Amino acid sequence: MQDEAVGVDVERDRSEPGDDAGRRLEQVYREHGVRLWRAVLLGSGSREVADDAVAEAFAQALRRGGALRDPAAWVWRVAFRVAAGELKERGRVEAFKDEPALGLPDPFLDLWRAIALLPMKQRASVVLADYAGWSHREIAKALGSSVSAVGVHVHRARKRLRDELEDDDD
Repeated sequence: MQDEAVGVDVERDRSEPGDDAGRRLEQVYREHGVRLWRAVLLGSGSREVADDAVAEAFAQALRRGGALRDPAAWVWRVAFRVAAGELKERGRVEAFKDEPALGLPDPFLDLWRAIALLPMKQRASVVLADYAGWSHREIAKALGSSVSAVGVHVHRARKRLRDELEDDDD
């Protein structure tokens, strides 16, 4: 019953004039939500961290409403910062488990295992660069790093992934 009441409130809120920010954020969620969650999952290695980080990023965006100039970029940055904070709070990155990747094709599992071997900053940098298509400047801003450090992280991550994935092919 409570879900129905919430649904009615959501429908009422959507129909209010001037709620462009809410509609824009809903569009961002539809266009970027799944891709963002996958990117955070690849970056963190944890479904729980990905769930929490993406939910928190969108919740913060809702609270800010129309104050966000580029909600999509903002949500991506915040999700990765929240994920990094959660991983730091845990004291160490939990080992990647096969569980989040169950049911996915073997090439993805191979990539999953190779990414698991990367340090957190390399992992996040290469995921944002190669999966999300971000520039080094955007990644640096999202991760609180320098552009040159991101370049090094991406380069090292790509080399290590290439070496790891080529070894698997032999």
